[in-house]
Amino acid sequence: MNEPTRATVPTSPAQLLADTKRPLHTPAGLVGDTPVLWIGEPFTVTGRGFWAKLEGHNPGGIKDRTALHMVRAARERGQLLPGARIVESTSGTLGLGLALAGATYGHPVTVVTDPGMEPLMTGLLTAYGAEVDLVDTPHPTGGWQQARRRRVEDLLARHPDAWCPDQYHNPDNVAAYAPLAHELVAQLGRIDTLVVSVGTGGHSAGTASVLRGFFPHLRVVGVDTTGSTIFGQPAALRLMRGLGSSIYPRNVAYDLIDEVHWVAAPEAVWAARHLARDHYATGGWSVGAVALVARWLARFLPAEDRIVAVFPDGPQRYVGTVFDDAYCREHRLLGHLPADDPAEIAHPADRVVTRWTRCTHITDPLATTGEQDAPEQILTGAVR
Repeated sequence: MNEPTRATVPTSPAQLLADTKRPLHTPAGLVGDTPVLWIGEPFTVTGRGFWAKLEGHNPGGIKDRTALHMVRAARERGQLLPGARIVESTSGTLGLGLALAGATYGHPVTVVTDPGMEPLMTGLLTAYGAEVDLVDTPHPTGGWQQARRRRVEDLLARHPDAWCPDQYHNPDNVAAYAPLAHELVAQLGRIDTLVVSVGTGGHSAGTASVLRGFFPHLRVVGVDTTGSTIFGQPAALRLMRGLGSSIYPRNVAYDLIDEVHWVAAPEAVWAARHLARDHYATGGWSVGAVALVARWLARFLPAEDRIVAVFPDGPQRYVGTVFDDAYCREHRLLGHLPADDPAEIAHPADRVVTRWTRCTHITDPLATTGEQDAPEQILTGAVR
């Protein structure tokens, strides 16, 4: 007969207090101290796995951290005046963070986005008090991402006191993730491999740079999407949001990254859905892509290697895309079992990748073309 499990009763009020999170006075206090979860079989092979940092436990996702930090730093420097409007281009997650920062510090927020933003995300931003400005025409060469940035420029010209965080090039975006790295050290003690998605470059550079200080031999694996220009591939139509770029963000720390994996949308969908079914912990495009790579590394690296994958958000905003059968059938995302191993290329310019592919030769595309001073190179065909 099975005996009921007995709860452990604290022996003193001090222990009760130690095990209880303190009451919070502002929503910003909900950000940080996110949990880590072991992801093993059946998602991985028997006896292997990795740790997932669940940033979806922040109110809006991982970019709550950078939104609060960038706004606080700009206020301290006098760049953002009391009550001034915040205007930024985003595909969604940073918008939620800026809405939180606006509520915390008393700033109206305008989020510039495009028709690819999910209705659920638009509704949440509006509910949280942000003004959603939707561009309706892609830039002829820079696509939706450049169209959004042009609209931001127009809004800043109309509102001279307004401030744009410029998440792609703002070093405060990188600095915001030192606490995330410190949490990982406190939670796991030792980290051998870090797997991170790369978009604006903020959380990949910020987390990796701090962890490399603790662990000099840390392996950093960047995860991008097919069709993204960040690591030297030509721009192409990109369905996935939250990772990848059609410009070259200056926050990307190429010197910290040991290898890059490009993942296609069907492969990310497969991983995200299997995580949901098998582990009740999942997210959207970025989570699926990062998890697929971490899963392979857990099989490929020595068993004692401690792997951490950063999951930037949770599944809620993707119920109409990644987790919607009709949407996935329309975009031919179902029934694509990822290969056991990634394809390999020796240099990012060797060929255009359309499936999961790995490269250990990392270069800054602007440095190799002698255009390091250009803040954003727009390439024909870029969409988001």
